[in-house]
Amino acid sequence: MCGAAALVAAPFLLIVLVAAGPDAPAADGLAETPTASARRDIPPDYLRWYLAAARTCPGLSWSVLAAIGKTESDHGRSTLPGVRSGENHAGAGGPMQFLAATWNAYGVDANDDGRADRYHPADAIHGAARYLCAHRAGKGGKRLERAIWHYNHSEVYVRRVLAQAAAYAQSAASGHGVLAVKAALRWLGTPYSWGGGGTRGPSYGIAHGARIKGFDCSGLTQYAWAQAGVPIDRVAADQYDDGPHIPRHQLQPGDLLFFAHNPANPATIHHVALYLGQGRMIHAPHTGDVVRIAPFAGDPYRQRQYAGATRPASRHTTDR
Repeated sequence: MCGAAALVAAPFLLIVLVAAGPDAPAADGLAETPTASARRDIPPDYLRWYLAAARTCPGLSWSVLAAIGKTESDHGRSTLPGVRSGENHAGAGGPMQFLAATWNAYGVDANDDGRADRYHPADAIHGAARYLCAHRAGKGGKRLERAIWHYNHSEVYVRRVLAQAAAYAQSAASGHGVLAVKAALRWLGTPYSWGGGGTRGPSYGIAHGARIKGFDCSGLTQYAWAQAGVPIDRVAADQYDDGPHIPRHQLQPGDLLFFAHNPANPATIHHVALYLGQGRMIHAPHTGDVVRIAPFAGDPYRQRQYAGATRPASRHTTDR
């Protein structure tokens, strides 16, 4: 399990996606690149505009803009009213579906033609970046989710955008760690369950997790690495020794991140997460929360408790 300290609620962390172009330097030396499916789905001009607009808002990922563009208008390909001209039933118009009043406040003349036009995709995408940035999306975590909610007042919409963004972006890495990350991403939104989860997937936990089917932090990491073909221990503190320890500047997706009350003493480890790249991690935070992507780099709470990282190596361990 994660350890007794997991009984204490940690800060409520939501998804953060950090901006970077396909060749741009990224946090911890990793870059977030469009997946093959993203390149097939997103028109080249749109992809270029998403990348450029994200750079105007530090901390905002191009993939979030692309996910909004996909959701709102299928990157301008939708034939529904209001995408190319006019307005829909709610009064929104353009490929990023801006209300006129909102556009007047946040519109951008990105193509330098002398006017901010919500029907021109370059202007609209840059306007969306400006709007999200004004709502503190670049801060990540809870603020990112809240900013997306402001864009369209629906929790279902927020989840849809974030899921699409995750599908569009990948870290520039491969191997067992990426398989582990992909396995963990499958369970985004799964409830945290104290003592829950293992190599077979989510399960009912123990104590206050007995009625909740899901994962605790180490149950999720054990499951993820099992899908990559590498068995690891069940308890977070034990997982710390399930492979070589990795310097922070050499982190790769799938590496296990450990957090302790005393970072100098591995015996006090109480939490583990999978490194996702771009200063992010995927983890099962605490009771009452769900499996989610959250900040690692730049989060003071996590930085204070960071005890190191491990890259799991093949061994014989099974569930226990």
